[in-house]
Amino acid sequence: MKWRRLILFKKGLTVMFGVVLVLIFAACSESTSNEGSTGADGESEGKIHIVTTIAQIGEPLSIIGGEHVEVKSLMGPSIDPHMYNATQGDISTLDGADMIFYNGLDLEANMVKIFNQIGQNKPVLAIGETLSEDQLLEEELGVIDPHIWFDIDLWKQALESAVEEMKLFAPEHADVFEENSQRYFEELDTLQEDAQHKLSEIPVEKRYLITAHDAFGYFGEKFDIEVVGLQGLSTEDEVGVSDINDTIALIKEYGVPAIFVESSVPRERIESVIEGAASSGLEVEVGGELYSDAMGEDGTEEGTYLGMYRYNVDTIYEALAGGAE
Repeated sequence: MKWRRLILFKKGLTVMFGVVLVLIFAACSESTSNEGSTGADGESEGKIHIVTTIAQIGEPLSIIGGEHVEVKSLMGPSIDPHMYNATQGDISTLDGADMIFYNGLDLEANMVKIFNQIGQNKPVLAIGETLSEDQLLEEELGVIDPHIWFDIDLWKQALESAVEEMKLFAPEHADVFEENSQRYFEELDTLQEDAQHKLSEIPVEKRYLITAHDAFGYFGEKFDIEVVGLQGLSTEDEVGVSDINDTIALIKEYGVPAIFVESSVPRERIESVIEGAASSGLEVEVGGELYSDAMGEDGTEEGTYLGMYRYNVDTIYEALAGGAE
């Protein structure tokens, strides 16, 4: 039985704002040259200036690009990309970039018009949209799940599309980009093998991952875990009383030992489930905080894609398997 629910993304409220930002960008473009971008201190001179939306893209590309790139991600820790609207500062940052990469698949729905405008003048790529449709999870009403970074195989393919664009932009560094990407992808393969081994030890009857919103569909498919999102694919989706009651019924039926909050989603949504369960005499705990739409703080292990993924695996394992060896 599929427990993931979906309500279509709500875009209408931000259309006018997006149009205004596009006009601002157009004005900036007339007065700003993108060629030969340099930092105020000159240290970034000669580097490729890459801007990404989410750090899940930016951090790996900074490793793959090495000394030849300078990467900035617009959305930091605890930022929800579903709800994000570009600021005027973001427009200036995008205007000064040599290349721009975003996830696509409606993750950054409020910024699509801006990317379409910018893409007329420089390389702009939605890396998630380079995957074939049969690789993507499609929910009710034909909406695609954009959280592809939770399937490491898919994420490698998406990142590879960005690397190919980098090679085209700077063919003189193509060999370096290729060597670095292959080394990084080997680390991803090792991470996936470790995750598969660890999560396979969770008893079948405890393989229920209950979170604030439906961000872990690809993760669940990869590791045979049933995912229950209190909200749909977007954090804009509303949570009704029936959603809470259905989740409590699931917890009771299968004896789910823990549910999870997310770093970029308010805790209140999960706490409402815990309170509702308690009122019916059912005790359920928070198994920990997972990184879903955003990674951790810069300079921490969870601020890297590898570290974020590994942290989630360990947190889920400890809560659902009880640390069983």
